[in-house]
Amino acid sequence: MSEAVVVRRDGPVATVVMNRPEKLNAFNDDLRDAMIAALPRVLADDAIRVVVLTGAGRAFCAGADIGYMQGLLEKKDWKTAEALVEAGRVMVTAIRESDKPVIASVNGPSAGGGANLALACDIRIASDRASIGQTFSRIGLHPDWGATFFLPRLVGPSRALELFWSGDVIDAARARDLGVFNRVVPHDQLEAETRAFAQALAAKPPIAISLAKRATYRSESLALREMLDMELAHQMQCFRSQDATEGLEAFLEKRPPQFAGK
Repeated sequence: MSEAVVVRRDGPVATVVMNRPEKLNAFNDDLRDAMIAALPRVLADDAIRVVVLTGAGRAFCAGADIGYMQGLLEKKDWKTAEALVEAGRVMVTAIRESDKPVIASVNGPSAGGGANLALACDIRIASDRASIGQTFSRIGLHPDWGATFFLPRLVGPSRALELFWSGDVIDAARARDLGVFNRVVPHDQLEAETRAFAQALAAKPPIAISLAKRATYRSESLALREMLDMELAHQMQCFRSQDATEGLEAFLEKRPPQFAGK
């Protein structure tokens, strides 16, 4: 696997690290190829229950490397430009379609496609030094990597348009207030806070956790009656699982449950 991506494993938690710190983890060919190889592979690993996505150094991800994109424009290399946008499709759909929880640990600036990679994750825990911006309009480009899907659902269409049109980068506190970040923690506590949350989530019943993720995202397009049908089907699947038996027995016996995902 390319050094452009580092994967660390801590029991049932895997951390995927974008590793171009000297370029604020901005995407070029190497990082693009490494991420579309690494991320789906980690998400498909049955030994992993929770995935954390973060960046090396002082940034989460600055989006596409500006120098790299300028080179594509000068050469009119539309094929490679399209491949970069399509790489975002691979990554964000892998995150959203995975049954596993995916946490963005936003350790610094996130912009453009990097911002939207964070938005694709299920939970965003941010450093108080983090920022996030839909910076496409600054360079004459259109939001991509799922921006027009994720952001309006988090902040509403009017605020999303304001952020798209302005290209403003907002700080961590503002992002939390808007609902873009779930929580903001002191920078030197980010890794520990993310690890603790991920490990606690990994100890939960995997079947119930994955079905809740599936239902939550399906609710964006289904009516109430359809969601009630889905809840019934999911609940009966959970009732029949060994995890439900273990959870109820552990509760009655006043001990921590040991969920096996069966």
